[in-house]
Amino acid sequence: MLKPYLCCHSYSFMLQYYTPSLTQYKRLITREIAVGDLLLGGSQPIRIQTMTTTDTMDIAATVAETIRCIEAGAELVRITAPSKKEAENLAEIKKQIRAAGFNTPLVADIHFTPNAAEIAARIIEKVRVNPGNYVDKKKFDFINYTDAEYFAEIERIRERFTPLVKICKEYGTAMRIGTNHGSLSDRIMSRYGDSPIGMVESALEFLRIARDENYHQIVLSMKSSNTQVMVQAYRLLVQKMDEEFGECYPLHLGVTEAGDGEDGRIKSAVGIASLLEDGIGDTIRVSLTEDPEFEIPVCRDIVQKYNLPSQEKITIPATDKLSYDPFSYNRRKSFAVQNIGAGQVPVVIADLSKEKTITPKTLESIGYHYDEATDKWNIGDQAADFMFTGSIIPDFALPGTLRVIVYPSAIQPDTDLQKVLPIFDIEEYAATENKSAQLNFVMMDCYSDDATNANLALLENIDNSMVLCLSSTNKNVVQSIRRMFVELKSRNIDNPVVIIADSAGHTPDEHLVKLATDTGALLLDGLGDGICLGYAASATMDDVQAKGRTYLPVKDLNQFTNNTAFSILQATRVRISKTEYISCPSCGRTLFDLQETTAKIREATHHLKGVKIAIMGCIVNGPGEMADADFGYVGSGVGKISLYKNKDVVKKNVPSEIAVDELIQLLKDNGAWVER
Repeated sequence: MLKPYLCCHSYSFMLQYYTPSLTQYKRLITREIAVGDLLLGGSQPIRIQTMTTTDTMDIAATVAETIRCIEAGAELVRITAPSKKEAENLAEIKKQIRAAGFNTPLVADIHFTPNAAEIAARIIEKVRVNPGNYVDKKKFDFINYTDAEYFAEIERIRERFTPLVKICKEYGTAMRIGTNHGSLSDRIMSRYGDSPIGMVESALEFLRIARDENYHQIVLSMKSSNTQVMVQAYRLLVQKMDEEFGECYPLHLGVTEAGDGEDGRIKSAVGIASLLEDGIGDTIRVSLTEDPEFEIPVCRDIVQKYNLPSQEKITIPATDKLSYDPFSYNRRKSFAVQNIGAGQVPVVIADLSKEKTITPKTLESIGYHYDEATDKWNIGDQAADFMFTGSIIPDFALPGTLRVIVYPSAIQPDTDLQKVLPIFDIEEYAATENKSAQLNFVMMDCYSDDATNANLALLENIDNSMVLCLSSTNKNVVQSIRRMFVELKSRNIDNPVVIIADSAGHTPDEHLVKLATDTGALLLDGLGDGICLGYAASATMDDVQAKGRTYLPVKDLNQFTNNTAFSILQATRVRISKTEYISCPSCGRTLFDLQETTAKIREATHHLKGVKIAIMGCIVNGPGEMADADFGYVGSGVGKISLYKNKDVVKKNVPSEIAVDELIQLLKDNGAWVER
């Protein structure tokens, strides 16, 4: 494999270690392993999986739910085994599933209990262990380890972990070494901090022990609820495996505690598809706070593009340099053109060009509500900054924060150029004298035809009023636009850039995945000062009833794309406009109705802009997994809830009947509450 290339005095790495260009999707070839009869990694298709939510001691319910997941398309199904009794129960669960005619591999999810892992490894096809809590502890203590003390702890891990490795090797059982950002041990935190490299080292400690035993049936994961941390950790893991071992093991991708509904889908697509665009990933799980079979169609929407060989002609010039560091988030340097660029929050441009008329009522879909009685506009937290209307200039007074973008032909001598701004393609812009003195939007289709080189030459005449709007009609949208950012850097062009993405999907889920992928992968690399989302006129958004599938109801496509834009910016951590929920997907360890409770908490708190609330089914996904949250609601026993502020428990064993009210009081006591 190729090693990273570092350009002097810049964050310019080769994006991957297995391809010298940014021109096309190319899969990282990992070590192929077997999980039962299923091959994973190497050149195998990207596999999709889910996890049951039932109590593992309820055999009938677990078998039934597993079969529903398999029938929905799951290629692996994970079942929690928090103690010896659940691990032993896997034998009967597996027996009944096999008797029903299903050979799909089963995975035991293990936390804290090595003896449960050792039992499960003799029964089913794969075990998942978390290095942060399999042997190590997490009490949020900082201990300043000497090197000798640190390596003594690693030897203790070796002693406790090796028996499981030997059992897996003997029984042909695969293993996932699954690091979670929120459950890094105190030992790792003390040395590496709460960082992607700490996540990587946590997994590599276990991988080295397995390799010393000549055991290689291993998958690794680097999950986080923070998409920036997740992407950086996986990239670092690929680099470190290549440097140390000269090979890469298969990678399981997922955003942990992604949540439900639109937010859960967008957050998952942003994190997972950003890595798939890099060629990284061999199996995925979308962690939604919904019934597990509903995760599978979302997985399918995400991976379908990457499991098909591309026959598209590549016209993008190769490069071995980047204009950014893929291992840490740094926003691309740009200067300000009014409210765009120079580190200001990325703007949202609403595409209303398919509307035949624009009225005050139209603007409700993009966050503006007109009160006729007071003759005032009410502006929401998710109000678009600009609207593109094509050839329509509204004939009413616009809200003070909103401006209109139109084609130059729509602008008349009496047009208010403070509120109405032109958009050109780059050839038009170079040829016209009729420009705004303050702000011009200029479109470029990146590398999709032979005109690109000529268009690049036109950039030599760029001026400080120009905001570039980059899109691509290529199938490899992300690579095309990312390559253009490299070109801009090489030409010392620091104008702000808006990323334009369109979807021709036929369902809300397909739209969300496509738009989140094409913009989120770039935003996570610090590229982009705004986004504009569109949809094909032929796309249908009616609810579709299909077996094993649910779709989000959509009544207004303009509102849908506007909300999606803000959700993508929030998922990539570049613009916060609403409450963020870090919600686990439920499993057999969950101690309350997670879906019902999440809906109740969301209804009560969704107006708290910028507050992060974690909703965790049990202590396994408790204070560690919600590392990013401001407040936490965690199951501590049947019908009992513990409430957290950051990582500190402030109320224990609150009856679940009053726990939501107690959470609201906690928010009020800490100054995080505002009335609606």
